[in-house]
Amino acid sequence: MKADPTSRAALVLIATVAICAGLYFASSVFAPLAFALMIIAILQPVQKWLQAFLPKLVALAITTVVLLVGFLVLGSLIAWTLGRVGQAIANDGARFQSIYDQVIAWLDGHGIAVSSIWSEHMNVGWFIRLFQSVVARVNSTMSFWLVVLVYVTLGLLEVDDFERNASKIKSKEVSRALLDGSRQTAKKLRSYYLVRTQMSVITGLLVYAVAYAVGLPLAREWGVLAFVLNYIPFLGPLIATMFPTVYAIAEFQSWEVPLFIFISLNVVQIAIGSYLEPRVSGSILSISPLLVLFSVFFWAYLWGIFGAFIGVPISIAILTYCDQSEATRWVAGLFGGDRSGKDDCAGLDGQSPAL
Repeated sequence: MKADPTSRAALVLIATVAICAGLYFASSVFAPLAFALMIIAILQPVQKWLQAFLPKLVALAITTVVLLVGFLVLGSLIAWTLGRVGQAIANDGARFQSIYDQVIAWLDGHGIAVSSIWSEHMNVGWFIRLFQSVVARVNSTMSFWLVVLVYVTLGLLEVDDFERNASKIKSKEVSRALLDGSRQTAKKLRSYYLVRTQMSVITGLLVYAVAYAVGLPLAREWGVLAFVLNYIPFLGPLIATMFPTVYAIAEFQSWEVPLFIFISLNVVQIAIGSYLEPRVSGSILSISPLLVLFSVFFWAYLWGIFGAFIGVPISIAILTYCDQSEATRWVAGLFGGDRSGKDDCAGLDGQSPAL
């Protein structure tokens, strides 16, 4: 008996909720697996190139060592940056509290009663403790990256086996969808992170230049922070703009320099995210800005900061696989953004200005 559309929709909804619940409660398993699959897609060409003139295990060992060194360098850089910024904020806690009390007094003077609630539950000490907890969480993720490293090592060994097994599937349509979807997803993810890295480097250098030019302390740290956060669409550029601005308020005790920093950093984000990046990426990775924003918040809810980092690549992969079948191609067409290559209003990630 054929199910009616309402029943099918209900089954799809139930299955979606069940899958999301599984991803949430088993995040310690699925989050590193998702990271590992993304890294495998990026590193597989390197592994294949090394295998052309080296034994497979030797090529795998070299690839793994390169990945491990990359993990250590990036992790040390992030820990150093967050530690320096966190320590500076803690040292200037009294100054931040004074500015915060002035803001609360101004709100009270203008009849905004909610300010009393803010001052009771959300003082500067609370924000400092929150920032320090984030730093501690970032510094305690070695087990996560160890699991990722194990997944990547085993996955790189099985890439060829996966292709052979997928090609043996009796259903040619399923086989084609798996193979073509995997190849196209890997290609798009490599393009995504290549462009994202280029734009992040430029963003970090420009943020450093702005902070250094106005004499803002921790100029190098703000540049590194902007570089790292630029990998998270929407939220990353916003945080990278607000943190130096708020710190400048306490540092300069005036509004002119912080306002200049805020405007300058927004100009940087607009120029790179909404002008330069679309011209570098073209339309190959076009994705709806609404889906980008949803991906960041949805996966951040499921997997925290790691989900925010990998949310857009997951959406790119889902849309790519949807494009392989007639039954689901409408999903890719609906959320794939402007595929004409003529959209200059949104970047590779649909990034909007932080302003």
